[in-house]
Amino acid sequence: MNETNIFRPLRWAKPSNYPYSLIAGPCSAESEEQVLQTARALAGQGVTVFRASLWKPRTRPGGFEGVSEAGIPWLERVRDELGLQVATEVATPRHIDLMQRAGFDTFWIGARTTSSPFAITELAEALSGREVTVLVKNPINPDIELWEGALLRLKGAGVDNVGAIHRGFSTYGEAKYRNTPLWQIPIELKRRHPELTLLADPSHIGGRRDLIEPLSREAIELHYDGLIIETHCAPDLALSDVAQQVTPERLREILGEISMPEADEAGAEGLRVWRAEIDRLDNALLDLLAKRMSLVKEIGAYKDKNNLCILQPSRYRELMAQRATLGQELGLDEVLVHDLFSLIHETSIHLQQQKR
Repeated sequence: MNETNIFRPLRWAKPSNYPYSLIAGPCSAESEEQVLQTARALAGQGVTVFRASLWKPRTRPGGFEGVSEAGIPWLERVRDELGLQVATEVATPRHIDLMQRAGFDTFWIGARTTSSPFAITELAEALSGREVTVLVKNPINPDIELWEGALLRLKGAGVDNVGAIHRGFSTYGEAKYRNTPLWQIPIELKRRHPELTLLADPSHIGGRRDLIEPLSREAIELHYDGLIIETHCAPDLALSDVAQQVTPERLREILGEISMPEADEAGAEGLRVWRAEIDRLDNALLDLLAKRMSLVKEIGAYKDKNNLCILQPSRYRELMAQRATLGQELGLDEVLVHDLFSLIHETSIHLQQQKR
C-alpha cells in the first residue's frame, strides 16, 4: 500500500451533528457532578464525543494531577446515560487496561508522551489487536518526524482507527499563543497522509478562551477535519487550565460563528488565471535559485583552492541586513525574509562543505 494512503478517515460511533468532527468536554474530570453537568449540556447541543482527562501529567509537581481511576464510573455514566462516545488521555499501558476493562475504546495520546518513542512503543504494544480509536497529539517540540513516527508505530501495531491532534508547539520567547501553531507542520503531515483525520485543539494552541473562536475558524478554513475544544460547566472554577476552557453556551456561540469554506473552486476562471501566474512566478523563482546555487558551488571551489574558510561571518551579517532592508521596502514579512535567506545560506554552506 502506498505510504500516503495507509491511514483512513476516522470512524466515529455516531456521526457528528456538525459539518466536521467535534470533541468537547473539560480539561479534567474533577467531580461526578461537574462531569455530568457538562456532558448533559453538550449532549443537548449535538456533541457526540465527550472528552475528559483522568490522569494529568504536569510539568511540575504540586498541581492537580487528575482523579485517576476514581473518575471511571463518572465517564461510564456519561456513556451509558447520555449515549456519548467518551475519550480520555492515556499515557501508560495500565491506563489502557483500566479503561478497556470499563468498556472504553477512544483515547488520545498527549504531547509529552508523543515526544518519547519509548513510551509510544509501549502504548502501541498495549493497544495491538484491540478495536480502539486513538488520536495522537503533536509532540511538544516542532518535529514532524516524531509526530508521524508515533502515528506509524500505532498503525504498525494494528491500530487502524488513528487520527492526529494539532495542539501547537513550545517555542522560546514571548508569543501570542500558549503554543505556537506553526500551521505548516500539520499541513505537511496532511500532505503526506491525505486521508489521515486531523483535528485542531484551539484551547491548547491559544491558551485563552478569547482565542478559541479565531483559531477554530482558521483551522476549518485550512480544511482540518474537526476540532477538540475544552468545555467546562464552570471554567473559572476549574482545577486545571482555567484560562482556556469555555462554557457549553459559549461553545455553541463559537461554533455558530464558524462557517465551512466553499467547495474547491479549482475550475473558476479567475482562480485559473491567478494560479497560472503564480505557477509562472514559481518557475522563475526556481530557475533563479538553481542559478544561485550554481554560483555557490563555484565560490566553494574557489574557497577550497585558496584555502579560505567556508563560513564568512561578516559577509553573512551584511547579506542578512541587506535582504531584510530590501524585503521591508518591498512590503514582505520580516520573518519570511529572515527564514528564507537563513535556509538558503544553510544550504549554501552544506554545498560548499561537500566540495571539500
